[in-house]
Order: sequence, then C-alpha cells, then structure tokens
Amino acid sequence: MAPNGAPNERTSLLPRPQENEPRWKSIPKSVIHTTWATLASNYVNFLLVFVPIGIIAGELGWNPTAVFILNFIAIVPLASLLSFATEELSAKLGQTLGGLCNATFGNAVELIVSIVALEKNQTRIVQASMLGSILSNMLLVLGCCFLAGGWNAQEREFNSTVASTMSSLMAVASASLIIPATLYAAMDGDKHSGTGNDTERNIQLLSRGTSIILLLLYILYLYFQLKSHHSLFTDLETQEEAASDEPGAHQDGEILSPVAAGIALVVVTVLVSVCADYLVGSIDSIVESAHISRTFIGLILIPIVGNAAEHVTAVVVAAKGKMDLAINVAIGSSLQIALFVTPALVILGWIMDRDMTLHFQGFETVVFFLSVLVVNYLIQDGKSNYLEGCMCLGTYAIIALAFFVYPDDANGTLNNGFLQKFFAR
Repeated sequence: MAPNGAPNERTSLLPRPQENEPRWKSIPKSVIHTTWATLASNYVNFLLVFVPIGIIAGELGWNPTAVFILNFIAIVPLASLLSFATEELSAKLGQTLGGLCNATFGNAVELIVSIVALEKNQTRIVQASMLGSILSNMLLVLGCCFLAGGWNAQEREFNSTVASTMSSLMAVASASLIIPATLYAAMDGDKHSGTGNDTERNIQLLSRGTSIILLLLYILYLYFQLKSHHSLFTDLETQEEAASDEPGAHQDGEILSPVAAGIALVVVTVLVSVCADYLVGSIDSIVESAHISRTFIGLILIPIVGNAAEHVTAVVVAAKGKMDLAINVAIGSSLQIALFVTPALVILGWIMDRDMTLHFQGFETVVFFLSVLVVNYLIQDGKSNYLEGCMCLGTYAIIALAFFVYPDDANGTLNNGFLQKFFAR
C-alpha cells in the first residue's frame, strides 16, 4: 500500500492466473475468445446456422429448390467471414502485400463458385456470374451509395481523378469483351464455308492473349495505386482510418493473428467450396422446375450473394459521407472481377481444357458497354446526388428485367448488320 493509502502500482487488485497458467489451458481460452470475436464481427454471421443445414440438404439429396435456397443463404455469412479474414491478414502484411492479398481474396466467393461451375463445364454460369458481379457493383452498389450519401445532402464530392482512372480501366475491360464479340460476328460467315472450327480457335487464341494482357494491366494498376501514385489515394486511406475509429468498428488486424487469419481463410474457403458445389449442382433442376434461365441465376442472383456483405459496407460508409471509400469498394470490386478474376478463369479454363473464353453473347456485351458508359457519365464531374443514384438503380432494374425474360437458348450472336448500325452512331 502506498503512503497516501492508494494501492501500490506494483500490487494487483485482481489475481493474474494467466501468468502461471499452463499453456495447454490458455490456448483453448484464446481460441474461444478469437472465434467469438470473429463471429461477432458482422451481424450477418447469425446466418451461419444455414451452412451445416445446406450441406446436409445437399448430401442427403433434398429437393433441389431447398438445396439451392439453403446454400444460397449459407454463402452470405461465409462471404462476410472471408472478407473479414482477408482484411485482418492484409493489415499484418503491409501495404504492398496487403493490396495483393485483397486483390486475390477480395472476390474469392465469385471465384470459387465460378471454378466449381467451370469444373462442371457450366461456362454460361461462369460468364453470367462474372458479368453480373461487375454490373451489380457498378450499378446496384454504386447507385445505393449515391442514394444513401445524397439523401441528406445537396451534393457529395469525391476524388474525380481516382474515379476517372477506375472508369477508364472499366472502359478497357468492356473493350476486351466487345472485340471478341465483333470478331466472332465478322468471322461468322466462315461457318457456312466449312471453316467454323477456325473461328472457335481464333476466338480462344484472342481470349487467352487478351486475358494475359488484362492481368498485366491489373498488376500495373496495383503498382499505380500502392506505389507510384500512392499520394492520389491518401484521402481514401484517411477515410478508411476514420471508419475504423468509429464506435463499434473493429480495428483491422487487432482480432486475428496472421496464423489465425490464414486458418480462417482456409476453413471458410473449404466451406464456400462445398456450399458452392451443392448450389451449382442444383441449378439445372431449378431451371427446369422454376422456369428461370441460367443466365438470370448467374447474372443476378449469385452476385448478390457473393457481394452482400461488401454491398452493406459500401452503403454504410456512403451514408456517413465517405464517398471516396464507397466508390473504391464499388468500382474497385468491379475492376477486380473484370481485370483479374475473369481473365484468371479464362487461363484456368485453358489449363482445365474447358471452352471458357471472353466471347460473351452479343446482348450481354452491349449491356456491359452501355453500363460502363452510364457510370462514366455519372462520375466524371467528381460529384454525386440521390438522383444519380436512382439513375444507376433504374438502369440495373431494367437490365435485371431484361435478363429475366431472356431465354438461355436465345441467339445472342451479333450479326454484321447490327454491328454496322450500332457502331455507326
């Protein structure tokens, strides 16, 4: 006891059994504490109860509709946990490695679902889910961000230089889809002369070469963002720090150690793969029983599941006025899909001997091009309001409705007459 009656600083008021506690007792407590903190990281994690139910439903061969719905819901919290573990690991790896980690695992759910579909030779599902992820981030998420940010404000401003760079890269990505479609249309006449196989081989060669170029562009973009032009993204980092300092927000990297984050990534990835396998396996039955096209399932439903947690994060930060961070989440995720995930799947299809190319159907290609055009017009001035958000949401609703009525067996090839009229304008 100190002379003034206060407790001595060296005297503990509470016992400290941890100091003399055996290691075999402290490890389980630490694991339980870390697990609970991880599960409490996002409110959507209560949906984890659907993970074992969905796996059991798929294993026991329940009704395909039930299997699809249960695993559909199960992937939502798994996507949230995957994002959480990625953020925790990235915070420990430093700026450059952390950026690469985010690039690799940022859209892991879409990548896993697409790999499973590719292995089952469901290339239409793969292409539709890739395009759907881009459109949902670029129109649905961005529209919700503009609406949430501009609801109680006259206008919201953001870094127009960064937004312009991202939108320019999206324009390049749209060109990578338009060129194979136009080449296919230009060579379509070869089918009638008996050289259709040459057309397919040329499209594959173009797609694989373009995919390698897109991957190189994405690596250059990461270097641009993390190294050479890092100063342009300082406002974004400030907003990220401010968001993490707010009450109720966890500090990235303070919950999971690198080992724990790595283990979490492995466990969650395995669970996502299992749920995705049952999800994709039930699609054929859903198409037959519910009369919903594969394109609609891949383009509208699956992307909403894979990006649910990310969507909520973007809208919440936009409502708080952090528009740079919201736009980076929305458009940055679209860039990952367009410049990293999709080309990687083409290369993977090459390795797996699957007919995965960048030749999307003509209707899908035009929709993608027009969506990029709309977004470029909306963000070029560096300002946003709720009306622009409604424009994005309206465009996405029209696209969703169009693909709802678009049959899988439609002839989506662009013919020469259409191309001449479209590009002559």
